[in-house]
Amino acid sequence: MCERVGMTRQAYYKGARRRRRREVDEEAVVELVKRERRIHPRMGAKKLMRLLRGELKEMGIQIGRDRFFELLRAKELLVKRRRRGGARTTWSGHGLRVYANRVKWIEPSMPDQVWVSDITYLRTEEGFLYLALITDAYSRKILGFEASDRLEAEGCLRSLRRALEGLSEGACPIHHSDRGIQYCSEEYVGLLEGRGLQISMTELNHCYENALAERVNGILKQEYGLGQTFRTKAQARQAVRQAVEIYNELRPHQSLGYRTPASVHGMQRAA
Repeated sequence: MCERVGMTRQAYYKGARRRRRREVDEEAVVELVKRERRIHPRMGAKKLMRLLRGELKEMGIQIGRDRFFELLRAKELLVKRRRRGGARTTWSGHGLRVYANRVKWIEPSMPDQVWVSDITYLRTEEGFLYLALITDAYSRKILGFEASDRLEAEGCLRSLRRALEGLSEGACPIHHSDRGIQYCSEEYVGLLEGRGLQISMTELNHCYENALAERVNGILKQEYGLGQTFRTKAQARQAVRQAVEIYNELRPHQSLGYRTPASVHGMQRAA
């Protein structure tokens, strides 16, 4: 006849303390995630876990990847994918000169070696804004940006001038873009050539030939709120400035060893 083995009082209280510790740890993790989400609204769970690793260790909290994901899923803190679609920003059916893809086989090894440019749209209740961005292909830092009312070259020119202001003396990056009329315009090409920058363009008008620029657009929209519909254009422009600052200064990139674009750009240029 089998005897029923009971749980000792010591084992019961030990288990209760363990369960309570787990609950406290999970509450702390959730609060830390919510804190970071106020800065990085749509950052993925894997990157969040990496970002919080040091702080969790200091707090004595041990949590594995699977448990972290399960906790965020249970608290509805996992990021949901958004459907794509919107305004067209590229018109390549023009008669202006286009250039070959000079960066197709280049793997950047330092900042200011290759710059990538692109235009995306922002929705507001007052109409579209068109955001021109220039990003360093090595450090991933956004060097120039401008949100304009019209899809013309002037916004791209202001973004380029902003990037050129911070360019080190003697540096001549290759400027890569699509074949849009803005980048092929006489004013834009003239400014690039006047500063000694080589010009590179997508050859097939395919997003994969300018994938990094597309990726940066997506991060700003999906993680930092630029994909929403703003009430006013002024509000959208303020959101752009804030998003770019957070992206450059605070967002860790897996491809950069979880360092930020600003830190990599500054460190490499100083070396």
